[in-house]
Amino acid sequence: MDYSQYEIYDFDSISAFNMSTGYKERSYQMHWHSYGEIMLVGPGDTNIYKVNQDTYTLVPGDFVLIWPMEMHEIIDADRQEALVIQFSNAFMNTLFDLQRIMHFYRNLHVICINSHPQLVERLKVIAYKMKDIFFSDSVDKELRCCMLLMEFMLTLDEHRSEFAPELDSEENNGYTDDIMRRMIAVTDYIKNNLTADDLSQGTMAQMAGISKDYFSRIFKSVTGMNYSKWLNMIRLEKATELLTLNDRTLTEVAMLSGFQSIPSFNRVFRSEKGMAPGEYRALFIGGKD
Repeated sequence: MDYSQYEIYDFDSISAFNMSTGYKERSYQMHWHSYGEIMLVGPGDTNIYKVNQDTYTLVPGDFVLIWPMEMHEIIDADRQEALVIQFSNAFMNTLFDLQRIMHFYRNLHVICINSHPQLVERLKVIAYKMKDIFFSDSVDKELRCCMLLMEFMLTLDEHRSEFAPELDSEENNGYTDDIMRRMIAVTDYIKNNLTADDLSQGTMAQMAGISKDYFSRIFKSVTGMNYSKWLNMIRLEKATELLTLNDRTLTEVAMLSGFQSIPSFNRVFRSEKGMAPGEYRALFIGGKD
């Protein structure tokens, strides 16, 4: 089975957006990559997907959301008419609102047509617009598809009240543009200084110029998770990036990602990915052969 044109796609040096369909094989091995995917489930009575440690039996018209660096597998599903949208993690990180949406929904992996019919229909319209443009001869099709991708994410976020209970989040009570700029500055600082001595919530609140309690409330509203969990997720994103490089030992990966010890690195990594960092690296390297 030739996976080369489907999964091995170097967004960092080629593109921010890709789309594919028409694959005869019904399964695809467990794997991960640095870009994200949105799958529109195809027809048929059997459509079984796995993301991280959860298995989903879906129906035609459902969406599967696979965020960057997540383990996933197509166990048995229609791939002939299913639609696969692939997007660069670097592109998602260019705008804070896209980061905010991605972090809020990172625990959401399926959008079911039976549970969210209005949302799914809106998203399907956008997905098929992408398809029409992407497979056309338009010279600016990547730009247009990226614009539609942003519309897809904004449409999803317009329905966040439907998902807030299951994602354990709080509704946003409103915050000013000034507060948003401060939060952007803090999150950018953290991402660029993961090895800093003090990244505590209290210190970051001081950097933002707001109280710790207010920082905590706004942070969860913006990212969809509490500060400590978000920080671990950012560290894991850095770690998974470094694990693609064979010139870094696992200890170096842990330290450069801001983890204070190998045991804590292994514990957080296994909790999120379901396997040890070394196993994760081996799976990535094996997929590149």
